[in-house]
Amino acid sequence: MLGIGLTSLVLGIPKLIAEIHSVPRIYSLESTPPGRLAIVFGAGLQRDGTPSPVLRDRVATAARLYHDGVVEKLLFSGDNRFIYYNEPGAMYEYALELGIPPEAIVLDYAGRRTYDTCYRARDIFGVTEAILVTQRYHLPRALITCNNLGLNTIGVAADQRSYSRKSLLIWNIRELPATLVALVDTWITHPIPVLGDPEPIFPQNP
Repeated sequence: MLGIGLTSLVLGIPKLIAEIHSVPRIYSLESTPPGRLAIVFGAGLQRDGTPSPVLRDRVATAARLYHDGVVEKLLFSGDNRFIYYNEPGAMYEYALELGIPPEAIVLDYAGRRTYDTCYRARDIFGVTEAILVTQRYHLPRALITCNNLGLNTIGVAADQRSYSRKSLLIWNIRELPATLVALVDTWITHPIPVLGDPEPIFPQNP
């Protein structure tokens, strides 16, 4: 029992810290203040290579921000380690279907996890502030990760449908160890993800 209690404490405190940090930074679609960029996190593909329902909701939410004039560009960040698995590409195709012009989209093919997406947004794409688009269960970890890496971020929940109770339970349980890892990464270990040449989204005027 003591071991279970200690484990719950170790996993629960980081999640509580992330929740407290994120609450004042989460907005509804209707109340989101304007910003230049939205970052959309990958969330898996279906067998045919199209976005999963969760990912479709993220892209659709970002598209709404763009069409409402809240943001100028969308950064789609996801996993593309394998030739037949291309999250950013699938997000791009779906965004085009939603009426987003190609020039408003930037693709990050090495956003293998939340930490990598935030790190690369800063170091590769020159991002200093952004609106994060993902589901509510993921926003606390995404926000505290990006903010701990020096980005000024707020979040919009992309929950556009009712997800099953089983899925929500699994996702929220998974966030416990994932949030602990996020805090260790940003406070202690500072791992370096896959990088490359800088590709600033908003180049500074000479």
